[in-house]
Amino acid sequence: MARLEVLKTYKIFIGGKFPRTESGRYYSPRDKKGNLLANVCLCSRKDLRESVVAARSAFGGWSTRSAFNRSQILYRIAEMMEGRRTQFIDELIKQGATASAAKKEVDLAVDRLVYYSGWCDKFQQVFSSVNPVNSSHFNFSVPEPTGVVGLLADEKTSLAGLVSGIAALVAGGNTVIALASESKPLCAVTFSEVIATSDVPGGVINILTGSKKELLEHFGSHMDINAVVYQGNSNEELSQLRSLASNNVKRISSYDKDWMDTAQQDPYFIMDAQEIKTTWHPIENIGSEGSGY
Repeated sequence: MARLEVLKTYKIFIGGKFPRTESGRYYSPRDKKGNLLANVCLCSRKDLRESVVAARSAFGGWSTRSAFNRSQILYRIAEMMEGRRTQFIDELIKQGATASAAKKEVDLAVDRLVYYSGWCDKFQQVFSSVNPVNSSHFNFSVPEPTGVVGLLADEKTSLAGLVSGIAALVAGGNTVIALASESKPLCAVTFSEVIATSDVPGGVINILTGSKKELLEHFGSHMDINAVVYQGNSNEELSQLRSLASNNVKRISSYDKDWMDTAQQDPYFIMDAQEIKTTWHPIENIGSEGSGY
């Protein structure tokens, strides 16, 4: 008798746990030959709300961790990915990539995590400033994380766009709710399994699967999502996001990039989800005029 293959059920990742979607719905992506690949959760608006609650709860602890510790954690994710390299390659091949392209995408994702781990304790030095003022004060401007950020991941890649977006956001101290590629979701859920067994606190990274058409509106309108990163080239989707975002003045960043290009890594991607805080500090004069510390 021919053996009946047991397809994996790919769950979602919220608050460090792997629930099934509350809607009970799923969809089944297929390979180029029409064969079923897996059962994948079709997330609902409530799943997004639960993710926002988890991300908001985690934000205070994550944003106040030392930059060096965030760097260590991102590097640990890269280590864990390297250990599961064969599984990621296999999933990419199932979704239509050639063996060489699959290996390139996995290696690039690992390298990108290492790249952003190196920037965690450096970008503030590069982008902060001491400002000249006409008064007896020190005036400093420093970047601080925006908060809870939604990521609508690239549809053309399963792993490269998702990892590029998440790494830049969490390196800057933000917490993330990512919606994986609808047509190529397998690696996103496997990536969440890597996160769960690394040092990332629950709620810092949350990964959903399902329909962008259904969830885009809720990413844009949710009042406790502070910013949305959109990886795509649909003017209609981008216009809808910007219109909805005006209700709570959330920032929309749009990237139509080839995430497989090794040049698509940059500390400015970190800065796109940072706010600039300016602090004034009085200079206490000691003795004669003009002296101080």
